[in-house]
Amino acid sequence: MKEGFKNQADLNVICIVLDDVGFSALGCYGSEIETPHIDSLAANGLRYNNFTVTPLCSPTRACLLTGRNCHSVGVGMITEIDWGPEYPNKRGGISNTAATLAEILKLNGMATYMVGKWHLVPGHEAASSGPFENWPLSKGFDRFYGFLLGMTDQYEPDLVYDNHRVPRPDKPNYHLSEDLMDKAMEFLTDHLSVTPNRPFFLYVAFGATHEPHQVPKEFIDKYDGVYDQGWDYIREERFRRQMEMGVIPPGTELVEANPGIKPWDQLTWKEQTLFSKFQQTYAGFLTHTDQQVGRLLAFLTSKNLLNNTMIVLLSDNGASQEGDWNGSIHDAAYFNGIIESVNELYKHIDEIGGPQTDSNYPKGWAQAANTPFKYYKQDTFYGGTHVPLIVHCPRTIPDRGSIRQQFYHAVDITPTILDLLHIEAPKIVEGVPQMPFHGVSIKETLTEPNAPSGRTTQYFEMLGHRAIWHDGWVAVTYHQPGIPYQQDHWELYHVDEDFSQKFNLAEKYPGKLNELTAIWWEEAKKYGVLPMVDQPPLNGYEGLQEGRTTFIFYPGMAHLPSSAAPNINLSSYSITIPIYRSNDAAEGVLIAHGSHSSGYTLYIKDNRLIYEYNFIGTVYRIQSSMIVPAGYSIIQFTFNRGLITNGIGKLLINGQEGGSVYMPRTLPFVLSVEGLDIGQDRLTPVSTSYPVPEFPFSGQIEKVIIELDAGPFFKKSKRDLIRITINGMTQYH
Repeated sequence: MKEGFKNQADLNVICIVLDDVGFSALGCYGSEIETPHIDSLAANGLRYNNFTVTPLCSPTRACLLTGRNCHSVGVGMITEIDWGPEYPNKRGGISNTAATLAEILKLNGMATYMVGKWHLVPGHEAASSGPFENWPLSKGFDRFYGFLLGMTDQYEPDLVYDNHRVPRPDKPNYHLSEDLMDKAMEFLTDHLSVTPNRPFFLYVAFGATHEPHQVPKEFIDKYDGVYDQGWDYIREERFRRQMEMGVIPPGTELVEANPGIKPWDQLTWKEQTLFSKFQQTYAGFLTHTDQQVGRLLAFLTSKNLLNNTMIVLLSDNGASQEGDWNGSIHDAAYFNGIIESVNELYKHIDEIGGPQTDSNYPKGWAQAANTPFKYYKQDTFYGGTHVPLIVHCPRTIPDRGSIRQQFYHAVDITPTILDLLHIEAPKIVEGVPQMPFHGVSIKETLTEPNAPSGRTTQYFEMLGHRAIWHDGWVAVTYHQPGIPYQQDHWELYHVDEDFSQKFNLAEKYPGKLNELTAIWWEEAKKYGVLPMVDQPPLNGYEGLQEGRTTFIFYPGMAHLPSSAAPNINLSSYSITIPIYRSNDAAEGVLIAHGSHSSGYTLYIKDNRLIYEYNFIGTVYRIQSSMIVPAGYSIIQFTFNRGLITNGIGKLLINGQEGGSVYMPRTLPFVLSVEGLDIGQDRLTPVSTSYPVPEFPFSGQIEKVIIELDAGPFFKKSKRDLIRITINGMTQYH
């Protein structure tokens, strides 16, 4: 243990990561949204206005926790898809050559705890059978409570405790953010009660405010009427407050509206009413999250720890465009290229934010959240990469409440924390040589307002979009899939003078643009960005499931996340289930994959076999014409795929057809964000026709056999659909 770690007076560290929170969304960065507890951290610490991240969840978390660039450690994209050995920069898990901050702190005697969103495990490894080397406990955390992948329901989350799945606590008015903070304080209470002289590291990664935007109604009602004047007004008001606060430099200009965003006064009354409700919900969700931060601060204060704790708070990327133009209440819609209509969404306006919807706001509000910048999460313009950073370290910061303007990146956080703790990064961890940090410490800026930035260059890449920051200039390109990278149109901004990236100087300074693009390619080679590809693999590398067409599941299996479940999309397939009913009262779910937003379920009710497929709110249903007999039976559902996404589903009982349905459209890419269960429907129910919770089968299931038959046109049709989607044709018929 390093000299100085002898009593609780030594520095503890808490890192709080918010999700999809744009640069202007917090009160202390110019928002009308109430975030008083986060604002108090800023008032007693520092706000950074020139801090950047990658424009997507997993890569930022990899940068943050390792101090290395995301491609170098194998996390160049979200981790649900492992792109396979030919893309070492997109394997879905952090390389063992880059020990995490938690691993390093643990080696130096600190306790390490985590609650919340991990999102650093390959999707095919997120099943309860592991493997576990990319789960939090194998990456340096002593204790973990949260969820493994990119998103989960706030009311019915897919929870993992250490290395096993657990049901959510059975308490009234449950909400995930509250549960995470309960567990964080439980971890710290245990720690302080038994090992009070040992410093701790706590990593709090909220699911908020990633969709689904779900929050108790009183938080939504709090913002009733606030957004009736629309996103143009809110954006201008935030810009005005940012100028007054000094969180944007004097002379900054507000960029023009993003392509496709309609002026608020050109929307219909129905659109305005619906879109306002979406933003009310988001605002309430963020205020509710701030309340949980406040609970943590109150806990630290009650234990006399607040002044001895460094708190770092940031967002993982800019505000999200994944609610598309109209907003969304079905989480699988965006990922399948489906735009939900205003008329259909409006029918559910009173449900937005509640347990029956997976709400996300439209792009116009994401644009406002990213004020004063252009574009969104996923994009390498500042709207995707420029986020709030608050550092609270009372023993170190002399001018609390100030704003720092030095340029930094997520890779700089781990080196800073180690610098403050006087810990050297290990050169070897568990026998594995470690790559050097790519980040630099920002420690000097904590005490010196005008200290020069220790960073001169930072590259960005996501989905082929690219950018390079170098000595106050930025070159950036928006990549169109299918276009050769060499033909991308680069823009040039002198961001030291043009903070918001409003004035493109590419034509005025072509030499400077060429200089920066050449630096981008040098950095790309240096940090493993290459090879690039703008079309994802068909299924990705699937670990132990690679190449399998037959899956056998047994009753009692834990909830299986979609990323590890059989991929039935764009495939013919069969589901065969031998069962035993001791009498004609035995009923319940045999298999369910999905949620109230999308998916399928096969169940017995009132002696009939029933199949339902939820296509983003449209339900295809078969009820067997014959009863399911008592005793032993073989239940079967078959789907014969037709042209691309359509097909015919059939029910069979002991080989006899019991009904069929023509399904004109099935989901091409993501069946459901929520996973698969055998013998019950654990989280949110796929069907509204059976009682919840779970509707467990009261008979006996021998096993469930899923057999896939992709057919001879599988590869061609799936590649065509991917190409259609990424070129912007986002409606399937």
